Amino acid sequence: MDLAALLTSAGMNIAVCVVLFSLYSVLRKQPSNVNVYFGRRLASQSSKSRDICLERFVPSPTWVMKAWEPTQDEMLTIGGLDAVVFNRMVVFSIQVFSVAAVICSVLVLPVNYYGQDRIHKDIPFESLEVFTIENVKKGSRWLWAHCLALYIITLTTCFLLYCEYKSITNLRLVHITASPPNPSHFAILVRGIPWSPEQSYCDTVKKFFSFYHSSTYLSHQIVYKSGAVQNLKDDAESMGKILEQTCKPSFMQCYFCGGSANSFKIISNEIDSIHGRTGYSDLHINARKKECAAAFVFFKSRYAALTVAQNLHTSNPMLWVTDLAPEPQDVYWSNLCIPYRQLWIRRISIFVASITFVLVFLIPVTFAQGLTQLDKLEKMFPFLAGMLQKKFVIRVVTGYLPSVILVLFLYAVPPVMMLFSTVEGSISRSRRKISACTKVLYFTIWNVFFVNVFAGSVISQLAVFSSITELPAQLAKAVPVQATFFTTYVLSSGWASLAFEIMQLFPLFCNLFQRFVLGQKDDSMNGNLTFPYHTEVPRILLFGFLGFTCSILAPLILPFLLFYFILAYLVYRNQIINVYIRKYDSGGQLWPIAHNTTVFSLLFAQIVALGVFGLKSSTVASGFTIPLLICTILFHQYCRQRFLPVFKNNATQVLIDMDRRDERCGRMEQIYEQLHSEYCQFTGSTQSECFSSHQGDRELVRTPQDLEPGTEISQEDISWPPVLHSLNLDKPVLGGKIQNPDRRGLVIIKRMTDELCYKRSRRLAVVGVRACPAYMASITDRC
Repeated sequence: MDLAALLTSAGMNIAVCVVLFSLYSVLRKQPSNVNVYFGRRLASQSSKSRDICLERFVPSPTWVMKAWEPTQDEMLTIGGLDAVVFNRMVVFSIQVFSVAAVICSVLVLPVNYYGQDRIHKDIPFESLEVFTIENVKKGSRWLWAHCLALYIITLTTCFLLYCEYKSITNLRLVHITASPPNPSHFAILVRGIPWSPEQSYCDTVKKFFSFYHSSTYLSHQIVYKSGAVQNLKDDAESMGKILEQTCKPSFMQCYFCGGSANSFKIISNEIDSIHGRTGYSDLHINARKKECAAAFVFFKSRYAALTVAQNLHTSNPMLWVTDLAPEPQDVYWSNLCIPYRQLWIRRISIFVASITFVLVFLIPVTFAQGLTQLDKLEKMFPFLAGMLQKKFVIRVVTGYLPSVILVLFLYAVPPVMMLFSTVEGSISRSRRKISACTKVLYFTIWNVFFVNVFAGSVISQLAVFSSITELPAQLAKAVPVQATFFTTYVLSSGWASLAFEIMQLFPLFCNLFQRFVLGQKDDSMNGNLTFPYHTEVPRILLFGFLGFTCSILAPLILPFLLFYFILAYLVYRNQIINVYIRKYDSGGQLWPIAHNTTVFSLLFAQIVALGVFGLKSSTVASGFTIPLLICTILFHQYCRQRFLPVFKNNATQVLIDMDRRDERCGRMEQIYEQLHSEYCQFTGSTQSECFSSHQGDRELVRTPQDLEPGTEISQEDISWPPVLHSLNLDKPVLGGKIQNPDRRGLVIIKRMTDELCYKRSRRLAVVGVRACPAYMASITDRC
């Protein structure tokens, strides 16, 4: 590929970007598109009126200035710590590659261009190999320039990495201490609760923590089965009970007054109306069936929760497994019911599925890479021989089409990896997204870089790694050759992807279809989108990996890469400010991934450079590269020891100080009251319902068998709801009958009427249960 083909690809991508950015600056001003381009603002503001003026239809760069203005504190308030960390990734890349672009343009690029004695063509018609290290002859004394540039880039990167890691660590500590009291600091998630036929999971959890952690245990909440399948099962069981009860004729004598009974039943049209028409024993059985072997346990202090979460509670590590609870908005409820014993099987299955997906993806990658080789393309498709002789077609096919095809196939990767992370069993949405982010990162680095470098069949690609000792030499031969493809990939996957990101094509088409085809004017899409960290973080880190690897081998990639990061800084800030909302926050957990990937990129670039220096017979450059490798590894280990533990666990000193501060301010009781409502699993549940599930203090219904002869039941002895169908008052108890059965009926009906009056706001229907007509009028009057 020559420079003209690269410029052709750049020109096409620049044209696409200019058109889409201009179109965006117009569409964002239209009132009908406010819910697409200002979703985050609409989530907090209801005003969206705009005056009709000519300026709405004229492209303008005002969005650039508005995206540039917010400070880091404002970004922290708007998007949370994760948004700030992502923004720091982009800023870090701009700083590093600014230095790399200057150094490599001054030192490396002239050495590469004049590396051999040859007659140069006009620069537009020069082959791109002239600008790579391949053009430097063996034994050249000018290779010290490449080694010096590598040292400068490495030292600059390590210094900036240390500063960023330290700054983000401080931000995380401030995020923990300065934020309002976080319920997750007082809660842990318990899985692997042992099953007992004699008691429910709720009672088991209460007895265990009341016995072993009696001084710090506060309460708990059992996790219940949820999801579409479980809801269908519940609905089927409810309908079965309704049909079973309503289809039976009732011509029985009333137990209370001896009169005839009419058939009617009061049933709520809500799904949970089963609580109003079944006995308490039935409710207890139904609730026990829906319980999962997982629970949120609350403690009286942050330090107690942290201590319990980090301990091994039994000799069997598969039972009573504890973790720090995620934030209430971050809980992924459907995965909490996965049995803990299944998790390792799921992880192995997902690992095998990911490898299979990588191997299957070799087909489109190999096809895209084959387009860059015209001789093979003419042999495979002879009818294209005439067309492939035209210069413009050659430039499009070799410089633009391969990277576009690869980008289109890569769009299917993030949804698949998100599905894998869901099946894997992540307990929080942020962990699921981070897990998907890691999988997408590994996948893209392997398929975009390694598969393209060792293009060919699967067997030939795997054969490259048959000998580890030959790996640097193999990479030294292959990487400079494919550097031109990586440059075009930055153009097509980088510049164009930013233009499509800011356009929000899918939400825009959905909005237009909803308004102009379906005729719906309501903004149902307001504030529904969260930032796609699992797609954008891997893209940023992949481009950083390509930049470090190709910096001294093919420095022509650096100006295109630097322009991408500057444009990404503006686009992503605009999206965080206007489009995406923050539903949850991982507390900066993305930065360790960025740090590890950057260090890996540095080490890989140094290994490739070591191989290249060996092939070029430069012993001095090779000798100076080895200490650089060792120092980079030592720097990485220091950062892991110094900063990484802060991201793994909360500091005990910080938590104890926060506990004492809240105790002095008298906020502990208020925090305890909020815990129950914050971790309420079902949004339709009231606070009292959630609180009852936390306490687990279920009182048994007092049946006639529980009473001694000669005693009467009082109102306090009756639990709600009463078991009407199980009260057989004619049955003798301990040698006698229950005295005063009419009073017992009055008490029960009184409790019924009180409950019905309490729920009178619900719509109720009449469909049949046995009751005494003597009390029908009183029920009607009360309600």
